[in-house]
Amino acid sequence: MYTASVFQSKAAKYTAWSMASVFQCSCGETLEAFLAWHFDAPAPWASLPENERKNRGLLGADQCIVDDQQFFIRGLVEIPVADGDGPFAWGVWVSLSKANFDRTSDLWNDPMRVNEPACFGWLCNSIPGYPETLNLRTMVHSRPVGVRPYIEIEPGDHPLALEQRNGITLDRIRAIAEQMHHHR
Repeated sequence: MYTASVFQSKAAKYTAWSMASVFQCSCGETLEAFLAWHFDAPAPWASLPENERKNRGLLGADQCIVDDQQFFIRGLVEIPVADGDGPFAWGVWVSLSKANFDRTSDLWNDPMRVNEPACFGWLCNSIPGYPETLNLRTMVHSRPVGVRPYIEIEPGDHPLALEQRNGITLDRIRAIAEQMHHHR
């Protein structure tokens, strides 16, 4: 059974989806180890004063535009889980050029979108528990209609890139759950 929880921090609102996996947190509380955490908006949208958002842009479930100059889509940074079911996923927002955003939008409901080449994007969320992830370089890969794009972190020595390449363990997922619980 999937469960969802909504969390709010000073910097971002995010939602966790999981096949429930309950464990004892180091603080003594009982927590769920979620297999996916999703940011509800890109950082530039979240930083707008709430009373200005309606006039300055549009936020949908998977696309966002700010000031007709910044263009974002939501995708998944998927991380293999070495010792359990997976993958683990961060639902994040990436910025695209206007041309790539328009092309992605034009093909959003087209089954042929899977044949599109990957396009460049900048990661637009700060993921707690990592060195700064905002503005990491990414490649955005289209997938079948109804499946959010796959976000590939540019290979390098950033811990998120290393985890995406090498995978994580269930203990790491529990550590992420603790981090996210205490971050809110």
